[in-house]
Amino acid sequence: MTNAKFAKLFDSVELHDGIKLQNRIVLAPMTHSSSNPDLSVSDAELSYYERRTNKLGLAVTAVAHVMPGGIGFQNQFAAFGESNLPGLTKLASTLKKGGAKSVLQIFHAGIQGPRALVPEGDVVGPSEIELKDGSKSRELTNEEIESIVLDFGRATELAIRAGFDGVEIHGANGYLIQQFFSGWSNRRADKWGGSVDARLTFPLAVVDEVQRAAAAATKEPFIVGYRFSPEEPEEEGLTMDHTFTLLKALGGKNLSYLHVSLMEYNSKPRRGGDLNRTRLEQIVEAAAGTPVIGVGSIHTPEQAVEAVELGAAMVALGRELIVEPDWVQKVEAGREADIAVTLTPADQDRLVVPDNLWGMIVGLPGWFPVVEAETAE
Repeated sequence: MTNAKFAKLFDSVELHDGIKLQNRIVLAPMTHSSSNPDLSVSDAELSYYERRTNKLGLAVTAVAHVMPGGIGFQNQFAAFGESNLPGLTKLASTLKKGGAKSVLQIFHAGIQGPRALVPEGDVVGPSEIELKDGSKSRELTNEEIESIVLDFGRATELAIRAGFDGVEIHGANGYLIQQFFSGWSNRRADKWGGSVDARLTFPLAVVDEVQRAAAAATKEPFIVGYRFSPEEPEEEGLTMDHTFTLLKALGGKNLSYLHVSLMEYNSKPRRGGDLNRTRLEQIVEAAAGTPVIGVGSIHTPEQAVEAVELGAAMVALGRELIVEPDWVQKVEAGREADIAVTLTPADQDRLVVPDNLWGMIVGLPGWFPVVEAETAE
């Protein structure tokens, strides 16, 4: 029986378009670099998703790029081309088996695209920017920008044909959409850059095209979410005040939900806004009724409830659902004390984690402790 103090996690949620989620818990989009070499969805990915999406309210995929030059990671499945439709169709079906609504996250990596993976090494962005390797990105032309906007629409059409319930526009984590909004990475003087409002031209064009494509491709309600990062560390980068401008503009688009990308769900702003209140609280207020997904170091059901009490309509779990695929079922059954918080090298097969993702987990600091298996004496 569900512990009363966690019961609100299992409230149903109604999105702006009338689509209802069976609870507040969301599978966070996580890169796993486990697709086939041809960038199609692999069987290992399908097994991975099936193991950890039972009884979720919403399941958001790892991000997929909308055109070849938009790739951001090794072995990342693609959201373009007829050849990728069968794998995406299997993925949408897999995500929905346990009652979750399935959402395909889509993006263009922009200047974060690895030169070794981007066709002809042509790394592009809003402006010419010096990259970490000392080289420079190429500034996109007006025609290229307009073409990329259309690519987001085509990715949306592909998602609908594959059977997804929606798409999430990835405008966070410093990828192309955020690059256009940021004064640090967008130094253009044409209609795509300049003032804060002008730098919103590309993000809003993508939203409009995605919604147009969805309306043209299906008469059924279709989820369109938008993910964003509220601040950037660079002096010329985004502040909370810029984010409030973004949220006001998005408020006129009738989006299904907003998804804030945070390292810690209860963190406070560095610049702009009220420095004494959490970002999440202020974002929920600025969202003005659009449901918000809160994410960031939510490990325990207590923390999930706290995120809801800060205003989040939904809470996203990432590494928690890797380490404990039965997190939702255990909390619902009142067995929260049984939630696993550590890994051993012997757990990979039991947890159905693809090889590439397992290598990323054990190699990254900040993950759950990986406990060495006991050896027989």
